[in-house]
Amino acid sequence: MSPPRPVNVVLRALQILRALNRQPVSTVDAIHKHTAIPKPTIVRLLQTLEADGLVRRAPQYGAYYLTSEVTALASGYHSEPRIVEASSAICDALTEELKWPVSVAVHDGDAMIVRYSTIPNSPLSFFHSTINMRLSLVSQALGRAYLAFCSNTEQDALIELLAHSGREPIAGQEPAVRRMLAEVRERGYALRDPRVRPESSTIAVPILEGARVVATIGLTWFSSALDVEQAVARFLPPLREASAGITRTLSATAS
Repeated sequence: MSPPRPVNVVLRALQILRALNRQPVSTVDAIHKHTAIPKPTIVRLLQTLEADGLVRRAPQYGAYYLTSEVTALASGYHSEPRIVEASSAICDALTEELKWPVSVAVHDGDAMIVRYSTIPNSPLSFFHSTINMRLSLVSQALGRAYLAFCSNTEQDALIELLAHSGREPIAGQEPAVRRMLAEVRERGYALRDPRVRPESSTIAVPILEGARVVATIGLTWFSSALDVEQAVARFLPPLREASAGITRTLSATAS
């Protein structure tokens, strides 16, 4: 007796779920490259998966990502989609209120990588998009906020990695880096090194899950519009509130 023929539409839906599980966010083009499924079919299946709550669309940059509902299917659900899912509406609301772009970044080896950005919703930005942009742990606010608030053991390991990799000019300057990070931790927020892009600045705070830093959230403004003292007074309270809201959402969706 011959085995039953597979149902192609089911196989294709599973291929798409596997492709989405390879990275935090995926475009239709990226899914097509991974699966060779025709793009119109991909779009129809993504719409079906979205209707069932397994996939969510990020229309501001044409991408899709898995939701926490996939944990009911398998254990292959990673933390980054949860962070994007938990932060997107909160970040959008923050930009709606303050107009300036907001970004969420996660740690990735020797850098932070932007996983969500409200640039498409903001009238005030230098960039068209920063999604997947890699940011310094030492000079960028989103990186400093992570490095300052991670555990002492992780901080030591990352500083050693950066000093020996040559990707950051900190060899021999580790004590100064540690002092800077201690100041960031004491005041509760990080600022970008003004030498990076003097025309703008960023303020960032950590996003916690329990006692662990899982991401950072930052807001960028034009230096000509506000000085640092004015920006901190205006942006730090709502930024901290947004971080706390993301933490509460992560807690509510924890398995």
